[in-house]
Parts: sequence; structure tokens; C-alpha cells
Amino acid sequence: MMPLNLYFTVVAISLLFSFISSADTHENFVQCLHNYPHNKNAPSISKVVYTQTNSSYSSILDFSIQNLRFYNVTSKPLVIVTPLEVSHVQATIICSQRHNMQIRIRSGGHDYEGLSYVSQVPFVVLDLINLREIKVDVENRTAWVQAGATIGELYYSISQKSNTLGFPAGVCPTVGTGGNIGGGGYGFMLRKYGLAADNVIDAEIVDVNGNLLDRKAMGEDLFWAIRGGGGASFGVIVAWKIKLVPVPSKVTVFRIARTLEQNATEIIRKWQLVANKFDQRLIIRVAMTRVNSSQRGKLTIQARFESMFLGSVDQLIRLMQKRFPELGLVKEDCTETSWIGSVLFMGNFTISGPPEVLLNRTQLVGVLNYKAKSDYVRDPIPDVGLE
Repeated sequence: MMPLNLYFTVVAISLLFSFISSADTHENFVQCLHNYPHNKNAPSISKVVYTQTNSSYSSILDFSIQNLRFYNVTSKPLVIVTPLEVSHVQATIICSQRHNMQIRIRSGGHDYEGLSYVSQVPFVVLDLINLREIKVDVENRTAWVQAGATIGELYYSISQKSNTLGFPAGVCPTVGTGGNIGGGGYGFMLRKYGLAADNVIDAEIVDVNGNLLDRKAMGEDLFWAIRGGGGASFGVIVAWKIKLVPVPSKVTVFRIARTLEQNATEIIRKWQLVANKFDQRLIIRVAMTRVNSSQRGKLTIQARFESMFLGSVDQLIRLMQKRFPELGLVKEDCTETSWIGSVLFMGNFTISGPPEVLLNRTQLVGVLNYKAKSDYVRDPIPDVGLE
């Protein structure tokens, strides 16, 4: 058995060599970035490289961390790169390979699981937050959106060009389009228009060799894979070309709650049976939480039903009375608004407020310690399960 003092000496030397190796790795990596033959017209890469000794390092890293579980992790990137040009992305990929650095890619939105900024090996974070240009083509019903733009920024840009076009992506406006589209994001137009990824018609990706490829150059197999399979699994998505979808000038939204005392269990049971059979213009989701009961000092369960219908309130009421009368929806529960108004409503903003709030990249809910998990079921949960 190794003597204790010798053991600690070996450990100390190992840690020292590890530290020196990491320092050499990231210094050589940064030098490689500076030497990369990028375009003469591109901004200097020195403006977008942050090492751990840089005064802005922590603020850049922490900006889109929305889960306190990852604020104090010891595994932090040796370098953060926030590219201004595609050539900066290409340089990061090539230099990472040359100097044995893994890459974690994030879109400037938020990542509740820390997968885009935590690693157990030396790594660099490639944060696309500065690649956020959006070009909306109303005539052809398309848009090019760079991966660092948020869903809120995309929705806002569409609304400024048209009140009868929209895009079926996520609900939370601070989500980055790179992760949302590439990861199979969905929202309140899911049943009519499918996933965000279903409405991608072209893309630009930098592959492992630093090549910038569009749909034709990458081929249909790779184009299929990046739409829902996680774009970062195959390269760095720098932009999506998306198909915009028609929306009526007026849509209808509602948000109503029912507690156990108001027969919530039976309503949820019926919702499970009919929600997937509604007119495709309608989607209703249910969120359950614990609240104070009407009986003082006791707790109960509340089910909150939220919906967006691509049509008028009168059409919605007739549909609900026919297919889901158990909810007891009445006209007074509903609000007619524009599609962008429904985005504000679902994002918990004032429905008639300025859409510019969608440009705020900091989410409304405070940063907390938590673990979230989504799941999907094919069969309805029985009454005993709900109870």
C-alpha cells in the first residue's frame, strides 16, 4: 500500500500537471483562433474570446444559466467564444479539434439541464448569442433566422411584417431558436402545423471539418437528422430557413382553473379522451399545482386549462359545448386577440401590451434550484392514477 504522504504527493503532482495541461491547452487554442485565416472583413476574433481571467467571463457564462444547480459547478469552460461571423464558428471547430477541446454549443437562450455549458473534460462554450439576425419575407412566407435569436425575437419580427403570418414554435420567448427548432420544440399551434422543425425548409450548418453547408450541400439525410434530433449532435447550426404559416387576424385564448372541489378530476379525465380529437385549430393544455383550499387551513389541487384557438370566440364556444361541455367554458372566459397577442398571453405578459417585451432575453421567472422533466403518454391516466 502506498504511504499516505507519498499518495498526497502523487495527487498534488497529478493536479499540477492537469492544471498546466489545461492552461497549455486553452492558451494554444486561443492562439489557434487568432491564427485562423478568417475573412479579412470579419471583426477580430479577439473581441469575442473570453478566458477565465477575462473580467467579462463570469457575466457571459452566467447570462443564460436559468438553474441555480449549475451556478457553482466546478466544471467550467476554459474559453467562451461568442462569434460575430460564421468564420469565428469555423475557427472554433477547427482549433478545438487540434487542441483536444470539446465544444458545448448554446444559442443564447436557456438550458435547464446545463448540457450546453457543463462538461467533465476540457471544453469551450460556443455561444451563438451574437448571431441573431432575422429576415422575414412576407411575399414568400419564409424567414431566415440565425440560431442565436430567441423565439420571442422571431415572433416579434414576424408580427412587425404581418398580422396574418406566424410560426409554430415554443411558448417561452427567451428560448433560443437554435435549440428550440433543432430539439423538436412545439407550442400552441402544434395540432394545426406540427413542430417548429416540421416547418424548416433550409438550414446552414458548420460541419466537423469547418465547412458551411446548406440543405443541398449537406444532403437530405443530414437535413432530416437536424430537425428534431438536436442540431448540435451533427455540427453547429448557424441559421434556419423557416416556413411561416397563415393565422387568422383574430384568434381566441383562455385560461381558467378548476379545483378538486370543482370536479377537476373528472374534467381532466374527459380532457384526456377528447383533447386529441378536437378541431386541429384548437389545443388545450392542463397544468396541475397545489393551492389553498376553500376550506381554511387545507390544501387542494388546481388544474389550470390554457388554450389558443385559431378562430373566433363564437366558433370556439360552439365547439366546446359540443365536444367538452364538462369544462363549462363561457364567452366571458375568453379573449379575442391577434396571433402576437396570444403569444404575449401565453408568455404571461399583458395581452394588449407592447410586443417589444418579447425582445427581453431575461425570463420573467426568477432563477431557482430545480429539476424539471417532461414525459409523454399514449394511454389516458385512469381515475385512480389521477386521484
